[in-house]
Amino acid sequence: MYIPKQFEETDVDVLHELIRIKPLATLVTLNAGGIDANHIPLILSAETKPYGTLSGHVARSNPLWQNHPADTDVLVIFHGAESYITPSWYASKAESGKVVPTWNYVSVQAKGRLRVIHEPDWILSQLESLTAHNEAGFEHPWAVADAPHEFTRKLLDVIVGIEIEITELKGKWKVSQNRSDQDRASVVSGLTNTGQPEMAALVKRCAKDGAI
Repeated sequence: MYIPKQFEETDVDVLHELIRIKPLATLVTLNAGGIDANHIPLILSAETKPYGTLSGHVARSNPLWQNHPADTDVLVIFHGAESYITPSWYASKAESGKVVPTWNYVSVQAKGRLRVIHEPDWILSQLESLTAHNEAGFEHPWAVADAPHEFTRKLLDVIVGIEIEITELKGKWKVSQNRSDQDRASVVSGLTNTGQPEMAALVKRCAKDGAI
């Protein structure tokens, strides 16, 4: 991923936060047929230093776990907030007219080796952790234990676990750091007025050097 210095985010805690908030990842693998991509929710365990470990599961019928070479890294992409930025918002438009549209976005990319896990107890624990993470915000959270035991056991027969120990972690926070203070203030106003508070908050929070 191309990351100009002003858009680079290196704080591991900040990168981990995005992974936890936006767990649906694009998992890119390589096989004999070429490059493949799957969209899979993954959860992060930060216990493995320095970057942590990702875990998830896929259908046993998914060729992902069978075809990826064991000695080759996978690429995992997590997508954060993103917004089209019209140059009409820039205060500098009225001064020179030398402005163009752009896209603001936040992204985290992780690399590591893919480990395939068949042990039912591990897969069940992964399902429980994933469910607990995503159900936490509900008034009446659902748990795997709510489903009939036999139903759950049969489910375990048709899925496999995957785990990726992260060996490289990068973050890109492209949120108008390259604009003047006046233009950034105009972008915040424009985003707020068009119902995009998440990106507005990111633009407002990020300093000119790209750090949060």
